[in-house]
Amino acid sequence: MNSHMNLSSIRIITADIKRLVQFYENVTGMPFTWYTDDFAEVRTPLGALAIGSTRTLALFGGDAVASPASNRSVIIEFQVEDVDKKYQQLAGILGEEVVQQPTTMPWGNRSLLFRDTDGNLVNFFTPLTQEAKQRAETKM
Repeated sequence: MNSHMNLSSIRIITADIKRLVQFYENVTGMPFTWYTDDFAEVRTPLGALAIGSTRTLALFGGDAVASPASNRSVIIEFQVEDVDKKYQQLAGILGEEVVQQPTTMPWGNRSLLFRDTDGNLVNFFTPLTQEAKQRAETKM
């Protein structure tokens, strides 16, 4: 049996959906589509970042299913054309939420790590080495 699966989206549950959507619109420069007052998303060629309010948890079985602003293990990553340029554009917006200024990683990406308004880690990166660029080409 040959099954095919694609990662469709990552969804963040938040207690303040308007604030979090506005943050991601500001840092990505991409508008979100609002489907209801409790659900919005932005689609890229590879998948989507969805944001749902805590009210959507009732549809999944209740508030115990997820806790907003408590992520300690996931990094949401966006490939950008020039991470250093993006950092210059966003430094004033991000302020103290910058975890690490653009830094070249051992695996060949230059990465900017920061936190969103709920404290989730976000990585904007640009592939630098030939190997990293080849890995990224299969994704873009």
